[in-house]
Amino acid sequence: MSDEGRLARLLSTTARAAGRRYAESRRSYDSGRTRAEGDGPYDEHVRIVCRRHAQKRTVNLDGYVPDCFDPEHPDCEGCLEDVREGTVETW
Repeated sequence: MSDEGRLARLLSTTARAAGRRYAESRRSYDSGRTRAEGDGPYDEHVRIVCRRHAQKRTVNLDGYVPDCFDPEHPDCEGCLEDVREGTVETW
C-alpha cells in the first residue's frame, strides 16, 4: 500500500472513531437531559460530576440540593444552579 493510501486509511479510521465518540457523548448528554426534564425533583440519589472535588460521585438530593452542598464554596453554587436548571453533568 502506498503512503497516500495509508494516510487516507488513517484519516478515515480516525474520523470514524471521533464520530462514534461524538455520537456516544451526544446520546449520554441527551439521556441525562431527558431525565433532568422529568417532573418535580430528581430521584433520591443522583450521579454527578463534582466540580469542587473534581470527581464522579453519587449524592442524595433534598429537593434540588445535593447533600454535599457547601453554600460558601463557588463551585457548589454553580453545581446547585446546574441541578436546578437540569443541566448537571452526570455519568
